[in-house]
Amino acid sequence: MRFKGLDLNLLVALDALMNERNLTAAARSINLSQPAMSAAVGRLRDFFRDELFTMRGRELVPTPRAEGLAPAVRQALLHVHLSIISWDEFNPRQSERCFRIGISDYMTLVFFQAVVERVAREAPAVTFELRALDEHPDDLLRRGEIDFSVLPEVFMSSAHPRAALFEETFVCVGCPKNEALSRPLTFERYMSMGHIAAKFGRTRQPSIEEWLLLEHGVKRRVEVVVQGFSMIPPMLPGTNRIATLPLRLVKHFAEAIPLRIVELPVPLPAFTEAVQWPALHNNDVASIWMREMLLQGSDLACSHDAGALKSS
Repeated sequence: MRFKGLDLNLLVALDALMNERNLTAAARSINLSQPAMSAAVGRLRDFFRDELFTMRGRELVPTPRAEGLAPAVRQALLHVHLSIISWDEFNPRQSERCFRIGISDYMTLVFFQAVVERVAREAPAVTFELRALDEHPDDLLRRGEIDFSVLPEVFMSSAHPRAALFEETFVCVGCPKNEALSRPLTFERYMSMGHIAAKFGRTRQPSIEEWLLLEHGVKRRVEVVVQGFSMIPPMLPGTNRIATLPLRLVKHFAEAIPLRIVELPVPLPAFTEAVQWPALHNNDVASIWMREMLLQGSDLACSHDAGALKSS
């Protein structure tokens, strides 16, 4: 089909090339032969009067023109998919929808695990693909690579709608035999001790507490860096190191690992965990249903937390 001289099938090819950055992989992703994809590249170059891609080894490197076209092409294809192709009634009991969600290991343990259990009861064929968030979660939403991102609200882009899930606070945690934690922790002692911290992605992005500490001008002596929050509690027993962690995560691990929890000597503010989704999904009935599952899951997490506080 042509629109003002442009074969619209070429937009699908361009989107695949931008995503894969490899001719063979892009052809495979949209079920084209390699010669057909090569021909599509030639036609794209003729229409846009630009090389669009240069070769670096086997990698396709987009030109500035291709980089400029990519967001609009992706947005157009997503709009067609959501507004026309997938516009069906959503029945949770019968749906086989797979929701792709960017989420940390911490939120998977303390929040999303309960959501998965509920969805298994109410929509048994619905599935999930959980992905680690990189340094640009808003790009994943914009490109349609994930349906939701769950992360601290302070890190969210203003380009997409969002909803708050719950508020979280930080505590300091260490081994019960760590004598430095047997009395109120001073700022000087906190700074003199070795810390365990998590960093994320290929660029080793700091976690939320590291970001907040740096905002306060505090730089800890980090002696061990791990890939996720859930790796920290098991590494504390038997050492004199400490960690600064969200309270819900510490409570989760304290049931199985001996830990000592003390108040932070640094006045870190509470932060809000939130869920964000692409604006194009605002009226998607499946997305609306999943949002409700997430928000109800946050209500349940808050009620459980309140109960734990009353009983402690």
